[in-house]
Amino acid sequence: MWPFKRRGVSGFSWSSTAEEVTLGIDATDIFIEVVAGVERTIGASSGIGAETARVLALRGVHVIMAVIDMMDAFNVKDSILKQFPTAKVDVMKLDLSSMASVHHFADQFNSTSLPLNILINNAGICACPFMLSKDNIELQFAINYLGHFLLTNLLLENMKKTARESKIQGRIINVSSMGHRFTYPNGILFDKLNDPSSYSNWRAYGQSKLANILHVNELARRLKEDGVDITANSLHPGATVTNIYLQSPLLTGNPYISVTLWFTSD
Repeated sequence: MWPFKRRGVSGFSWSSTAEEVTLGIDATDIFIEVVAGVERTIGASSGIGAETARVLALRGVHVIMAVIDMMDAFNVKDSILKQFPTAKVDVMKLDLSSMASVHHFADQFNSTSLPLNILINNAGICACPFMLSKDNIELQFAINYLGHFLLTNLLLENMKKTARESKIQGRIINVSSMGHRFTYPNGILFDKLNDPSSYSNWRAYGQSKLANILHVNELARRLKEDGVDITANSLHPGATVTNIYLQSPLLTGNPYISVTLWFTSD
């Protein structure tokens, strides 16, 4: 359809692929990229995280996939290596619903002394019934926001050091959603996060995505104020076929539609 083919000021359209956007980029100087959350859809390893890992590996980035489902992640890795045998891809366990798991992952990664240029916070769940995380926090807020917030903080010193020593700008990216517009009327309900009586599955999703954006906007301000060469942005990449909506009764007829636009911190 023509609206999806119309090119914007960037030279790309809604239908542009990641390979098209990154064509001609040599990222072999990018040391490590952590993709937190790699999704899989019916029939093949796919999703935003998997495609991000695949294309950046194609461009020469050393990619670490931080995932809860190791079997799916190894399938993604095998698929990437079949296409690009020289790709550098590793897999590490990470459960963003558990703060202990986030700490363990960060400790493991930082202990390797590997540099870190890029962090993409991609994991998420959407509009699920009321549930609590392992830390007794409403599950959408725990996974979509708190896990990523903690992970970013625990890896930030590594990223600052890498940016200083490599002279390559670091990047932190939160995958948010247009759903941030549909949070509770009073915004984030900090005092009622774990209250099932006031829970709305879609508004809870919206508040978690609003928190993603507020986090990255404040982080970008602080990084700029401190003179650190790291950018921080949030994005909504459009209508994308993934499994994020599996918990939503509204979309069970087509459960693999994920709607996640570019929001910048500028």
